[in-house]
Amino acid sequence: MKALVQHVYGAPDSLTFEDVPDPVPAAGEVLVRVRATSVNPYDWHFMRGEPYVARLLQGGFGLRRPRAGILGCDLAGRVKTAGVRFRPGDDVYALLPNGAYAEYVCVREDLLAPMPPSLTHAQAAAMPMAAVTALLALRGLEAGQRVLVNGASGGVGTFAVQLAKALGAQVDAVCGAANADLARSLGAEHVVDYRSEDFTRIGRRYDVVLDIAGSRSLAACRRVVERRGRFVAVGGPAGRWLQPAGHAFGVLATGPFARRRAVLADAVGCRDKKAVLGELAALTERGALTPVIDRSYPFDDLRTAIAYQEAGHAKGKVVVTL
Repeated sequence: MKALVQHVYGAPDSLTFEDVPDPVPAAGEVLVRVRATSVNPYDWHFMRGEPYVARLLQGGFGLRRPRAGILGCDLAGRVKTAGVRFRPGDDVYALLPNGAYAEYVCVREDLLAPMPPSLTHAQAAAMPMAAVTALLALRGLEAGQRVLVNGASGGVGTFAVQLAKALGAQVDAVCGAANADLARSLGAEHVVDYRSEDFTRIGRRYDVVLDIAGSRSLAACRRVVERRGRFVAVGGPAGRWLQPAGHAFGVLATGPFARRRAVLADAVGCRDKKAVLGELAALTERGALTPVIDRSYPFDDLRTAIAYQEAGHAKGKVVVTL
């Protein structure tokens, strides 16, 4: 099969298309023909091996050379070999540790969920990492509460605005002026242009502040969190040595000791990804959730897709079809 393989850390052009042996499913796995995938910061952090501190962590990137081999955590495809729960021809989607940048991948059945019937493979591939992250970040949200999404026009942000609205919250969005109409169309009632306004100083307060962009300090963000509210961090500004890991460590270190709780939304560490994907599928079928796709690339242009997403200007998701 054809795959985009990583042998060294570096830019997108350091990845190489290669013919590699077809994977063989082990017990509890099925073989899936990949029909679409998407690009996330998670993927290009692995590609570059940055931040460097993550190379030192157990289960991290790999100290001297990449551990993953084949990147890609978002999968939408069709089952090729029968398992216990799935049969050949079933359309499925999943959030993987890695491996979706290939024509075939073996996946544990407990990670696979039936694909939302109303979506194409490309649309379904836009969801796993970003939508799971957004839903986990909004756990416990109650109808009538106020939510601020900082970074509302990106992959996680476009899902978060829709999910908060579907849960009955009042949503404010922080994004560039060019994306204000998009944020409003997804359900935002008030939009803050980050280039001309500081959302931590506009006098509005929130039950939940979901910080995807990481553009303000934790201390500044807490100014706009209600006394019994919470601050939820998703990633943060990229950096070569420590960030966004440093931003996450700061949240973990201070969160338990503050009246206004600070927590991380960790899709990678989620123990029941299949159940969360099932919830997202149900919301999609209700019409409450629609993936926002900025660009779609063929598999042969996957390196171009990674470079475009890494530049940080995508509205919603960047998907790749096979």
